[in-house]
Amino acid sequence: MPRHIGARAARGLTLIELVVAITIVAIAATAVLGALATITSRGANTMVRQQAVAIAEAYLEEILLQPVAAPVGVPTPTLRANFNDVDEYNGLLDVGACDQFGNPLSGLSGYTVSVAVVQTSALSGIAPANARRIDVSVTDPTGVLVTLSGYRANF
Repeated sequence: MPRHIGARAARGLTLIELVVAITIVAIAATAVLGALATITSRGANTMVRQQAVAIAEAYLEEILLQPVAAPVGVPTPTLRANFNDVDEYNGLLDVGACDQFGNPLSGLSGYTVSVAVVQTSALSGIAPANARRIDVSVTDPTGVLVTLSGYRANF
C-alpha cells in the first residue's frame, strides 16, 4: 500500500509550480512581443526612408543627365518637362514627388522635394563657371530630411 500512495503523489503539478510556470511564460511572451513591436515600427520607418532615398536618386539622376550650360538662344522654360540644363532645376520645389514631366506620382504625395544648384570649385582643374553641385533634399512624411548631392561639369 505505501507503494501505491508514492506513485500517486508523483503525478501532476502543485499549484505553486503551475503559477511559477505561467509567470515565466508570461514574462517571456511579453519580452518577445515587445521586441517584435519595436522591429515592426522601425521596419516601417526604414521603408519610408528608403522611398525618400529612391526619390532623391531619381531626381538627381534626371538633373545629372542635363548639360551645365543652356543651349544658346533657348528661353528659360517654366515647366520641368522642358528644362534643358542643370541650372534650371535650381529652386525646384515639388510638394509630392513628381515624374520628369511634372506629373504627381500616386502614393508619394507626403514627400517634399527641393533642389539647389550652385557653382562649385570642388572639382579640381575645372573652373567654377563650368562646375555645379546639385543638392536634392527630400522630406519624408515623418519629417526626416534626406539629402543627396552630385556634381556635374561642363566639358
